Amino acid sequence: MTSLSSTHDEQYQDNILQGVSRTFALTIPQLPEALRRVIGNAYLLCRITDTIEDDSALTLEQTKELTHMFSDVVCGKTPAEAFAQKLYPLLSNHTIPAEHDLIKNTPSVIRITHSFNPIQRSALERCVRIMGQGMYHYQETESLSGLKDLSEMDQYCYYVAGVVGEMLTELFCDYSEQIHQHKDVLMPLSVSFGQGLQMTNILKDIWDDRQRGACWLPQDIFLKHGFDLAQLQPGLPDERFQEGLAELLGIARNHLHNALVYTCLIPPQEKGIRRFCLWAIGMAVLTLNKINHHRDFSQSKQVKISRSSVKATVIVTSALASQDWALKLLFRLTASNLPRIEPNNDFLPKNQIRNE
Repeated sequence: MTSLSSTHDEQYQDNILQGVSRTFALTIPQLPEALRRVIGNAYLLCRITDTIEDDSALTLEQTKELTHMFSDVVCGKTPAEAFAQKLYPLLSNHTIPAEHDLIKNTPSVIRITHSFNPIQRSALERCVRIMGQGMYHYQETESLSGLKDLSEMDQYCYYVAGVVGEMLTELFCDYSEQIHQHKDVLMPLSVSFGQGLQMTNILKDIWDDRQRGACWLPQDIFLKHGFDLAQLQPGLPDERFQEGLAELLGIARNHLHNALVYTCLIPPQEKGIRRFCLWAIGMAVLTLNKINHHRDFSQSKQVKISRSSVKATVIVTSALASQDWALKLLFRLTASNLPRIEPNNDFLPKNQIRNE
């Protein structure tokens, strides 16, 4: 018999998802029922980790302490109530009200986390631990000069998105033996999938990030075209910068192609999982197209895709979800105007943490 507390926790998880992410509130319900609950919970755990890293009122030492503490909460080593009581009063207005509420109600989220099977819990615990370690490391070193090179950008994308792809793949494989048969191929592709989505966000948010003192672009790509990222200014278009931007658009396109390969390895009858993947890929490709058409943009809202574009993506990819040939054709057509870069399949970050 389901307890009142358990019912309340489930209702809270469903409701707060609407407040902290309109995108995931749209895509998670597409998943099979057996996956909705655990992936919804996983997203909230990542969002809590992200909130710790993003609130500018926290010192680096507080961020480090709270990141470790939350990892221990997820593993069951530290009470969720103690974590919520420590972090909640420290949050600033920089953190949105829905995230304030999420932190306050961390115990509800964690009670659901601790109800999952051992494979699911292990996947979630690993993701939170690695994401927290990586995000803290890059927060320590962020500057307007950008990351050293493309390899360091790959590493950053792994910590904030690639590890999430690995977690989702573990959950998909636990759910379906048929998916599990492709695990060795899916795991590296999942890292590339995550990087494609994260690179899209980085390119879209160049100017928002710079306003808060951060730049996640790789210096080497732009120096190759004769541009120093430290000199980047909104409203001052520079062809050299735009050439570097074009190269990154091509690299992101290649990662999103790997994301499509990943999706086509999901059994066609699993239309819900495919929709979950395809909607994200479709919206990312459309965003890259907008950036490509407006390489001189100076605000993220200038390259934000419209609601009608989102709706069209949902309708078309849903209709074609089980047809691999049609999905591949659709990708070629929608990505046809993006810069073409010779693909490099050595996209896995060279870090030791991911082998834990």
